[in-house]
Amino acid sequence: MSSPRQLVRRSVSGRIAGVCAGIAEYFDTDVTLVRLAWVILSIVPGAIFGGVLAYVIAWIIVPDSSAPATSSGGARLTRSVVDRKIAGVCGGLAAYFGVDPTVVRLVWAVLTVVPGCIVLGVVAYLGAWFIIPADTTPQTSTASSAA
Repeated sequence: MSSPRQLVRRSVSGRIAGVCAGIAEYFDTDVTLVRLAWVILSIVPGAIFGGVLAYVIAWIIVPDSSAPATSSGGARLTRSVVDRKIAGVCGGLAAYFGVDPTVVRLVWAVLTVVPGCIVLGVVAYLGAWFIIPADTTPQTSTASSAA
């Protein structure tokens, strides 16, 4: 009988203390999605302190692991270098979820304006720009060269 999976921090593969990397491994998802969710839930008005406090508590409570991380090998969320208007955040999200980038940009704009505070949408975009890595896969050129 196999033992149940254990939630551990992955400080070697993490950005700060490996909390998000450990959570991503436990739920077999992309670490960038976990980081984005943590930041977005921490931006909610009045909860920034709570998000930081929860991260510090998780850092203390969740044991660190030095064992090699298990990689799911699934799709990775990256910023688009081809379909970008500012930094490629919406283009990357659209490619990851398989939807039209214009829809993602429109939803982001509406969600930024609806609460009445554009600053939070801009802060969330800047946070996503910092958290989501750029796509480093070689891009194939679809344009034909003129001779």
